[in-house]
Amino acid sequence: MGSDNGERVAEETRQVLESLAPEQRNLITILQKVQKHFGYLPREAMIEVARSQGIHETRVYSVASFYNQFRFVPPGKYPVKVCMGTACHIKGGDNILKVWETKLGIREGEVTEDRKFSLDRVACVGCCAMAPVALVGEEVHGGMMPTRVEGILLAIRMKEEAERAQQEKETAGPGPEIQEGAQGREHA
Repeated sequence: MGSDNGERVAEETRQVLESLAPEQRNLITILQKVQKHFGYLPREAMIEVARSQGIHETRVYSVASFYNQFRFVPPGKYPVKVCMGTACHIKGGDNILKVWETKLGIREGEVTEDRKFSLDRVACVGCCAMAPVALVGEEVHGGMMPTRVEGILLAIRMKEEAERAQQEKETAGPGPEIQEGAQGREHA
């Protein structure tokens, strides 16, 4: 990470810290707020947290690495979170997680090489009646079955392809027939 980016992360971290009320200044709450801001805990942010709290940065890392809610790499464009709450676990959450790992080619806690997907297990998403549940981005997928994973991935690929085609269409400008019509008006 370049020094300019590191300085930006440190400055943004200071702003997050300044926004906290005194009663919110315990280390776990601070780390939660910093992660909410960045989507993960950048090294520069943890250094700034340590400096602001007057503790060594290894203490910050030690606390952050103890809890599985904290991540040290940016999440993918499509973060996949598989619920492992009691209802989801009983209804096959572990199997759902394994299928996601297989289809994405990553393990829990990792991000795909193209940075499109990250995969995590979460304690509970509060949708127990829909168990088992997986979140893809902010979208809840209830009643998950292993066979639905491929369909969800296909829908994302199709959505991205449609967006890419639309962007290409917009950046290409008007088609030849429109350009010819405009030239005809110029000569009239």
